Amino acid sequence: MPYTYSIPTSVSFTGKGFSGYTLGPLKQKNLEIYYIDAERGHDTFILSKKITRTYYILSGSGHFSIDNKRYPVAAGILVEVPPKVEYSYSGKMTLLCVSVPRWSRGNDKITKWNPDVIGYDSSCVEGDQSWWGRLARLRLFGKSPVNAYLRLNERLWRKAPGSVVNLSPVRSYYSVLHRLVRARGPGEPSFHTLFLRNRPELELIRRLVDRKTIGEALSVAVLGCGTGAEAYSIAWRIRSARPDLRLSLHALDVSKPAVEFARRGVYSLKASEWNCPGVFKHMTAAEKDEFFDQEGELMTVKAWIREGIDWQVVDAGGSKALDLVGAQDVVVANKSFWQTGAKDAERWLHSIARLVRPDGYLFVSGVDLDIRTKVASDLGWKPVGDLLEEIHEGDISSRSAWPWHYSGLEPLDKRRAGWDIRYATAFRNNRQPLSIDFS
Repeated sequence: MPYTYSIPTSVSFTGKGFSGYTLGPLKQKNLEIYYIDAERGHDTFILSKKITRTYYILSGSGHFSIDNKRYPVAAGILVEVPPKVEYSYSGKMTLLCVSVPRWSRGNDKITKWNPDVIGYDSSCVEGDQSWWGRLARLRLFGKSPVNAYLRLNERLWRKAPGSVVNLSPVRSYYSVLHRLVRARGPGEPSFHTLFLRNRPELELIRRLVDRKTIGEALSVAVLGCGTGAEAYSIAWRIRSARPDLRLSLHALDVSKPAVEFARRGVYSLKASEWNCPGVFKHMTAAEKDEFFDQEGELMTVKAWIREGIDWQVVDAGGSKALDLVGAQDVVVANKSFWQTGAKDAERWLHSIARLVRPDGYLFVSGVDLDIRTKVASDLGWKPVGDLLEEIHEGDISSRSAWPWHYSGLEPLDKRRAGWDIRYATAFRNNRQPLSIDFS
């Protein structure tokens, strides 16, 4: 029977400005203790139903925002936050948190982003107060009728023949269901991706960079790099096709643990906190041999692929990103924004557009298609027609998730006006971004 506990080797939870570790499990069933490493603070404001949280600041300094008041804190300060009081914390700190009772799903309501961490103040998707949002959160006798309705429709969808689900009225009906799914919010953040996830997209990147002359410099930025599989896949594709190019690849993410994991370049055949179990599932045996040095269950990305990749912990949509990496020939921002609300996603798309050089290329997926279409039109992005349909269908996980998951990608429909802009993933930056006020 253990009487002492150490900090776990893997992160238990993470956000855009912090990571945390759960100590235990403890014998006291009504108590939970967390060790929190805050680089900038908690990314959202929280309203708890039943939990009282007590924070002790071990080191560093910052402030807690509790019930619309700001309280400066430093090492040695104790902060108690009772239930039903909105709060968040900001600053570079190490904290110990005692939670009574233990956390349970549905206890915390996320009310808004923390502007000290995200860079602006806005409502979270979970706090959507539209008619759709209220309907999605409806409860009868403690249960969600919307969830039951969606489960029934999903069973019908899975059993229906393709000739039926592809009918225009049926697709329109399921587009409405997808809007309802999105109104429920994005769920837990994920920093995982897969090696060679979208082969047509990698092929298009190869075709675009193949236009470079021998020995020319090439700058690429991968935003929301997560645990690194996509950044390494892009580096592998470019360097295997054009080893003569002087590649400078920047990989950015807000999660420090994810970036540290990615920087090591060591993956396992077994699943773990930061190792997605299906990370190799799109690779052939020959590609694994070319890509990794294997030692037992550990797969290490080869040095010629890892060489020169610049890993940075930074918000790609913030003002610091451009200062860190400068304007790029190619910017890849896949699944970086699917957890944000409409206004936030639009703001971030405008922001990352500054990273693309004139006549450079931007790859962006995993964002609401209406928003991406609007921003692409506003900023004069020209859709790249080459491999457009293949790339749209290339990420099998996103396509199969529609309409039942927040990030599911709707089927391509050439009958829509402006379908090429709506369904394109790659765009050429024809001109400098517009200056737009979102206040």
